[in-house]
Amino acid sequence: MRTAVVTGGSSGIGRAIAERLRKDGYQVAVLDLAPTDSAFEYKVDVTDPAQIDSALTEVRKELGPITVLVNGAGLELYKRFGNIAFDNWQRVIDVNLNGVFHCVQAVLPDMVDAGWGRIVNISSSSAHSGQPFMSAYVSAKSAVNGLTKSLALEYGPSGITVNAVPPGFIDTPMLRRSEEKGLLGGSIDQHISKTPVRRVGQPEDIAAACSFLISEEAGYITGQILGVNGGRNT
Repeated sequence: MRTAVVTGGSSGIGRAIAERLRKDGYQVAVLDLAPTDSAFEYKVDVTDPAQIDSALTEVRKELGPITVLVNGAGLELYKRFGNIAFDNWQRVIDVNLNGVFHCVQAVLPDMVDAGWGRIVNISSSSAHSGQPFMSAYVSAKSAVNGLTKSLALEYGPSGITVNAVPPGFIDTPMLRRSEEKGLLGGSIDQHISKTPVRRVGQPEDIAAACSFLISEEAGYITGQILGVNGGRNT
């Protein structure tokens, strides 16, 4: 039985991914700033390599080598670019991009030793279209897409695939908070009317894409950006 680690896996999209992978038969550990009381959930700030290493040491003791990683931890920032303090910019980059760097480096040795691995990075559809007042977030997620492609080329010969899933308009606590603050440029219902499939996405839609990319059937797919957005970005 293979072991998967999901960062940001205690709520929203990350939680749906963790639940789906458990149903698929993986042993799943979660790294999150606010873990639940469930088994194999660890309080970790993904910007801190020491915290990551400590948690993954425990995961290996309990569940064995880690051969699946889903980088779902994320942090948004809504602010006009000219008003962003560099510390705030840096924090968004640290969580959304450098957190991926740290986690991937921490698990790669297990995957290389096994000659098999799956890495899925959760980026954002905003990396395709841009998004006003989210320049830090869009910049970080765009970089994640680029990192995905480079890692796929480097580690394909080791049996490791690396892909990204950029969610589109997904019904998460983050989306609902943004609606309440008037940051969506309209209500969720108004956005649904502009979405070709005429519904808001669910976290389970993202989880299904991750499940496929992690499966044996997807072994010939790497370096790809698989948009799950109801046709909003094509």
